[in-house]
Amino acid sequence: MVALKQTFTIAGLNVEVFSDAGIASVSSGPVVAFFLLHGRLSSSKNVEHIAESLVQNRETQKSIDSQRRRDLIVITFDHRNHGTRLVDSNANNGWSRHSDKNNDRHALDMYCIQTGTARDVSFLIDFLPAYLYPSNERTISTWGIGGISLGGHSTWISLCSDPRLKLGIPIIGCPDFLSLMAARAKKHSLPITPPYIPDSLLSYIRQRDPVSTPYDVQNATNPFLGKKILVLAGGMDTLVPYSAGKDFVEKLQVGTDGVKQVVIIPDAGHECTPAMVAEMEKFIEKEALSI
Repeated sequence: MVALKQTFTIAGLNVEVFSDAGIASVSSGPVVAFFLLHGRLSSSKNVEHIAESLVQNRETQKSIDSQRRRDLIVITFDHRNHGTRLVDSNANNGWSRHSDKNNDRHALDMYCIQTGTARDVSFLIDFLPAYLYPSNERTISTWGIGGISLGGHSTWISLCSDPRLKLGIPIIGCPDFLSLMAARAKKHSLPITPPYIPDSLLSYIRQRDPVSTPYDVQNATNPFLGKKILVLAGGMDTLVPYSAGKDFVEKLQVGTDGVKQVVIIPDAGHECTPAMVAEMEKFIEKEALSI
């Protein structure tokens, strides 16, 4: 079975939707919609094979159990300033000792892209159903999100900011931006002060970043309560080490209705491996499609 890809242009944003039988399927059952976000210096094309794998795995599971009614669609699009949306390539670079690749605004540019992508996701949750099912042919019962590296950072922010997202799979991403940037700045002998991290940015992060929320309490003020989260990390990742977000993940409370699972692939670096994709497939099947 080959996954079918359809393109929608929504307010100038090109959105790819992967499914097993097309959006206008003859089935009338509920749909699980899963956003899949790519990494920095990449594009949505680089995660197409993962989107196809997720859809194909779903079709295999459906053939095993014909009583399952939920279908899966996987949604991809380019991050801001990436792929078809690229405007300034240097803004995607990090701090570097090589002057031609150095970006002094690395922290600011990266956080803007992360939060911008999270807002794009919420925007698409608002309007994508009208493009997919203009005559109410299907109902999206569950919204989920996963992402790699930069997409993993955005996944944490989206899970934190949009209550409609019930399932999340951050892959080699970090929920604690300042912890990650502090370690990265130290490697380059840079201070966590202006101009590298402007005061206004620091203020925003300290108010809005996932680690700044009451993520560790068991009441309604916790934006992660009731959510199902699979954290995937590489044991040999030095760019976004699991240690940068370990304290957050260990203290994270999802409540009795939520799920928190952590899988660290010991020999993986900063990469999304086939083993990670397999874990994604199992988690989505168990926590979103088989219920």
